[in-house]
Amino acid sequence: MKPGTYNVNILDTTLRDGEQTQGVSFSPAEKTNIAKALLQHLRVNRIEIASACASEKDKEAVQNITAWSIEKGFIDQVEILGFIDHKKSVDWIVESGGKVVNFLAKGSEKHCKMQLGKTLKQHLADIKKSVNYALKNKLKVNIYLEAWSNGYTENPEFVFEFMDTLKATKIDHYMLGDTLGIMSPSQVYDSLSDMIKRYPSVNFDFHPHNDYGLATANALMAVKAGVRSLHCTVNCLGERAGNASLAEVVVNLKDRMGVDLTVDESHLMRLSNMVSSFSGKRVSENTPVVGEDVFTQTAGIHADGDKKGSLYRSTLKAERFKRKHSYALGKLSGKASLDKKLEELGLHLSPVNRDKVLRRVIELGESKKTITTEDLPIIIADVLETEDYHYLQLHSCTVTSGLNLESTASIHIQIGDENYTSTGGGNGGYHAFMVAVKKVLDKRKISFPKLIDYETKIPRGGKTSALVDCIITWNDGEKSFKTRGVHSDQVVAAVEATMKMLNLHLHGKDF
Repeated sequence: MKPGTYNVNILDTTLRDGEQTQGVSFSPAEKTNIAKALLQHLRVNRIEIASACASEKDKEAVQNITAWSIEKGFIDQVEILGFIDHKKSVDWIVESGGKVVNFLAKGSEKHCKMQLGKTLKQHLADIKKSVNYALKNKLKVNIYLEAWSNGYTENPEFVFEFMDTLKATKIDHYMLGDTLGIMSPSQVYDSLSDMIKRYPSVNFDFHPHNDYGLATANALMAVKAGVRSLHCTVNCLGERAGNASLAEVVVNLKDRMGVDLTVDESHLMRLSNMVSSFSGKRVSENTPVVGEDVFTQTAGIHADGDKKGSLYRSTLKAERFKRKHSYALGKLSGKASLDKKLEELGLHLSPVNRDKVLRRVIELGESKKTITTEDLPIIIADVLETEDYHYLQLHSCTVTSGLNLESTASIHIQIGDENYTSTGGGNGGYHAFMVAVKKVLDKRKISFPKLIDYETKIPRGGKTSALVDCIITWNDGEKSFKTRGVHSDQVVAAVEATMKMLNLHLHGKDF
């Protein structure tokens, strides 16, 4: 197959199979918004939006989606799962405004006998009744061979008799389900190649599941075998380990196989965020394509390589998906990583100050996994404002707080050559620390400047794990001055600001 010479259609079943994810139930409004985004913006070829007769809310959602689809010209791309129940599913779909039914039939002899208690001949007779009724009601008909992978593996003659009996029927797509995700890529290729060879005039869909983590690979092998319609879900939603990831399948088909698709990649992230929000199922930060961190380089050597020749970039570029490539700051950062961040912010530091900032970044990285671009100005201000005095050194500090309990602090502090331990209690962790410190200073007859103002903040848009910038204003009886502490823990940031204040206060004094 030559790259770019054939098309593959994508059926998204987030609103049907994806809703079978444990704990997921979309409201009618949510379903409608997802359906609109899938068809109008992401531009998948088909969507499966519900199971017939599921609930009144589902019926409301289907009616909303079909009404909109008729108005916008998408109605033939909207499909609904139906069951082999003669009239019941078909009537429900017709009443809901649907035009396409995907019947769920048994593609495995065991499932047919043990679940339905019927022979294949009896099951086929029931299928024909339902299909004929649907055609009579002017519905387009597709049919799932549920657990086809089990059926083909255990008794392929069952599958062949199923196909031989129905192939002359007006069924548009035969949807082959690896319902339990049991097949390997080589098995998918071999079995689908055989199916296509035996039934060259039939339109086959492949419906993979991800139980072994092979759904994306299996989807690619299905296309290699000749299948031209694949089923996926946004964020890999679906029963158990989910279905094939829409984002992974799309980018692999384009990049690995040169396949032509209608899908607009620039909306993949938007759909992922929407589905994540509505489903309550978060996407892992390292999820391919749509994960928060997948276009972020962490190691300094990567930033250096990109600076010298984009050595750590691939065709999977952030810009394809309306995202940005970034370089994280943390304990593995090097000068190149910091330079990239400074460039983003339009800042310049002297080599000496850059080294100071980098040392502070690495130090903070030990206690915080990444440091954001928004954190950097705070760190720079903290480093450049700090005088390097060490009259007092805090070797350890433990603060304990609890609901309806007085906070306590235990410290080990060194003043000159003397070491002290002290404890304190107070109305909050910082107050308890201050009480403990003042006990030590009182022993040395060291005055304590008055706290005038106390301000804490995190960068705009920061998360609960963001660095805290604590700025405290003091007055020593002669002048007012400010000190700053930066840490991911609010109390520790205040402690750092206080220790800087005390070292400035003692500079030039005998104690």
